Parts: sequence; structure tokens; C-alpha cells
Amino acid sequence: MKMKLIPTLTVSIGLAFTGTALAEHHKEAKEEKPAAEAKAQPKTVVEAAAGNEDFSTLVAAVKAAGLVDTLSSEGPFTVFAPTNAAFEKLPEGTVETLLKPENKDKLVSILTYHVVSGKVMAADVKTMKVKTVQGTEADVKVEDGKVTIDKANVVATDIVTGNGVIHVIDTVILPAE
Repeated sequence: MKMKLIPTLTVSIGLAFTGTALAEHHKEAKEEKPAAEAKAQPKTVVEAAAGNEDFSTLVAAVKAAGLVDTLSSEGPFTVFAPTNAAFEKLPEGTVETLLKPENKDKLVSILTYHVVSGKVMAADVKTMKVKTVQGTEADVKVEDGKVTIDKANVVATDIVTGNGVIHVIDTVILPAE
């Protein structure tokens, strides 16, 4: 009986240690590797954003604009996703006003200005104008290793999803009126 118990106990301890070591390794690898090296997840850009509390305002806006189905479709899409902090930079009351049903067209225009057709990875970005899904162009600049889109800083890149990629920005970008 002891012969069976000891190997079982050893295997259990070994598996627990291996699981802990793998979890730590995964955590370190996740911190050290760029997002582009992470395996693509079978999520949509909407599901990826909904799974991150830093995008709760963006997700609420996408829902209010009726864009969930569109951004959950095959794509591919490149989304420049503003964080909650980016939305907080807008003048007080702006988000609440945009979320009202009577302002849906304006909200759709703003949100689709954050989307480019196709899957554009960070390595492919250069200083250029990009045509947004909204229909107008946004200015992308690469300078001293930093990327901006219409003066919003790109703070994280290459969050790969099943139907595109997300690049995180620190400011809500607005199309010219």
C-alpha cells in the first residue's frame, strides 16, 4: 500500500509544482512577450473588449450604437480602442450625451472612426493616412518608436482576436465635423 501511495503522492506533488511553475512561467512569458507572440484567441474584437474592464465604456458605447453584430462579424478589423481613462478625458457629460438614443448616429460615426478594415499589426504601421470604416481618414504617425493616431498615443498593440486586432489608445479620437 505504501508503494502505491508514495508514487501517487509524488506524482500529485510533482503535478502541483509543475502547474504552479507553468502558471508562473506563463505569467512571466505574458509580461515579457509582446502581445503579437501570444496565440490568437477565437474571440471577436467585441468579446475581447468585453473581457477587459478597462474597456467597459467602449463596450457600452458599442452596444448603444448597435455595432456589436457588425464588430462580431468575420472582419477582419483593426480597432483603435480607447480605454475608460480615455473617455474620462472628454468634457464632462459627453459620454452620457452620446449614449442617448437620439445621438446614435453621432456615436456610430465616432466609434467607426476608431476602426480600420483589415488586420494591421504593429509591425506593419508606418506614418500614413488610414481610411476608417467611418469613411474619413485618420493620421497615423510613427516617431521615435512611438505611434499615434490623430494625436492619441497607442499604448498597447497587437491584441489579436479571431476577427482582427486591437491597439489600445489613451484618447478618444474624433472625426472632423
